[in-house]
Amino acid sequence: MLSIHGFALITAMILNAVANVLIKVGSSKAEAAGGLLAGGPIGAIKTVLTSPALLVGLTCFGLNAAFYMFALQSKDLKISLAYPIMVGGGYAIIASVGYLALKERLTPFQFVGVAMILIGVIIVASQTDGTPATT
Repeated sequence: MLSIHGFALITAMILNAVANVLIKVGSSKAEAAGGLLAGGPIGAIKTVLTSPALLVGLTCFGLNAAFYMFALQSKDLKISLAYPIMVGGGYAIIASVGYLALKERLTPFQFVGVAMILIGVIIVASQTDGTPATT
């Protein structure tokens, strides 16, 4: 059964992936309007504050950090396990969304690479010995 810290880690992973996708979408729209820095620093702030995708993406990054910090409080969850799950799983989510929703191109070798990353994360996660992390 998934612990509260495990749930927090999975939530952090999903929030990180959502944040990256939304910032990509928001940044693409900003680029089409002349670029994020076209109006200088004040223009960039205005662009971010008026872009729902960028605002929600940044909010997701903040929530990601909060959930990840909570997950890392667990004495049973080692960072050597938590980080690969969050980053590797997040990468697979982002690559999939990029391909399916954003119509980004992935070569067959890139698909194999994503699968290998997921296999690596599964191997790392399955080989945890269950002993608490040392601090």
